Order: sequence, then structure tokens, then C-alpha cells
Amino acid sequence: MTARTSHPAVAALAGRVVVITRPAGTGSPMARRVRRLGGEPLLLAGLSLHGIDGVEVAASLHAALHDELLIFTSPAAVRFAARLMPLRTDASVLAVGQGTARALGRHGIQALAPLQRQDSEGLLEHAALGALNGRRVALIGAPGGRGVLRAELAARGAQLHEVHVYRRGTPRWQRRQLDAVRQLPPDARVLLSSGEALDNLRLGLPADVFARLSAAVAVVSSDRLAEAARGAGFKRVVVAASALSEHLLTAAARP
Repeated sequence: MTARTSHPAVAALAGRVVVITRPAGTGSPMARRVRRLGGEPLLLAGLSLHGIDGVEVAASLHAALHDELLIFTSPAAVRFAARLMPLRTDASVLAVGQGTARALGRHGIQALAPLQRQDSEGLLEHAALGALNGRRVALIGAPGGRGVLRAELAARGAQLHEVHVYRRGTPRWQRRQLDAVRQLPPDARVLLSSGEALDNLRLGLPADVFARLSAAVAVVSSDRLAEAARGAGFKRVVVAASALSEHLLTAAARP
């Protein structure tokens, strides 16, 4: 059975263990939020992120900033692009979710982003991405992924320009992290906002560790991830309103 929550107000976590699977090096802000709410955070990254440097990628990004539409696929895409050069552009800028839009805002860019379904499908419903008819569209992110944006933008007639500013990989976990997962209580919450991260955990963790992880409650950011979590072995799944921290923690605080 899947429950859904949509209220941004976050209740106290009251000592509950919350497993944070955000990419390596990015989970500390969420951990601080969990502590402030009385919970016990456990960092267990589902992804590692690595910037792609070099003259070619810098030149590709510079050209993209002069296209008509820019789409940033994640906060990481913003972060790694900004490391290459200032993100100054006259293009219309879109973000896959509100978290990505917030990251762009920190660089002075006002981006359009879906308010309800914060994923590729939600963004594709935006009027700015209707019939593109030869418009120059730059897609800034990482190689791989589901390819939904790539395929649909091309089908709508975009002159698509992909810029890969980072790549995703499987993180390395320390023994103390694995041991901590082996001690997870049944009411622990596992925050999941990436299907690729879920796959890395399922395939990369020792079998007994993932078995203990999947015995906890999965808190996921979409119905699509709910289905993936159940397929991976989670029996209890709660669907949050989005991948934003406040929505995930609202769901994690439910009884």
C-alpha cells in the first residue's frame, strides 16, 4: 500500500533514524535538518558525482549559453556548470524541479520549473516546451539517465545540444556505514529521490545490508520511484509531494 503526503509542514522526527541517500558530499544539509527535527541521520550516498572538465566541455557550455532555451537537469548540473564559467545567458532557462531552480537562483538566474510533478515528465508539460520547431535547446546535465527529456525534445523538433558537465557513479561505502545499516530499526526511513541511486544501493551493497535497508520504510519522491522501490524489495513505501527536503521530511515524519 502506498500513502501520499502533500503538506510542507514538517513534524518532529522524535528519534527516528533517517537514511539519506543523496549524492556523496551533498547530504550534510539534509542531515542537519533531520537533527533539528529530533531525528538521527545516517548518510548512505546512492551516487557519486564527478565534474567533467576540459576545453571541449567548456566550449560546449559557452555555446549552449547562447542557445534559445536552456534546461538544467539537476542542482548538480548547475553546480558543475558554474565551476566551468559564469552562467550568464539571455536564454529562457528551465529547471527539472524546484531544487534545481533554487540552485540557479543562487547564480542570479530566474528559471521556470514545474510546481506539481517535479521530474522530466512534469517539465515537459510546460508551455515553453510545446512545439519547438527547430528552436535551439541546450540540455545541461550528465550522460545516461532515463533519456525522457532527450527523446521528447527531439520529437518536438528541437535542435538539441547536450552538454555533459558531470558524470554519475557508484559511491564507496565505509564499513561503519554498512554496520550502521545492519542495525537499522524497522521504523527507519530511507529517503529516495533517484532511481539510479536506488539501483546502485540494490546492486552495490552486500546482500544482507540491502535486505536490512529494504526492511525499513522507503520515502520516495514520485509514484515512479514508489514502483521501483517496491520492485527492489521495499514492502512499505510513502510517496512525498516532491524531492524537496521539506516534502521528503514531512513524509518521513508520518507514523
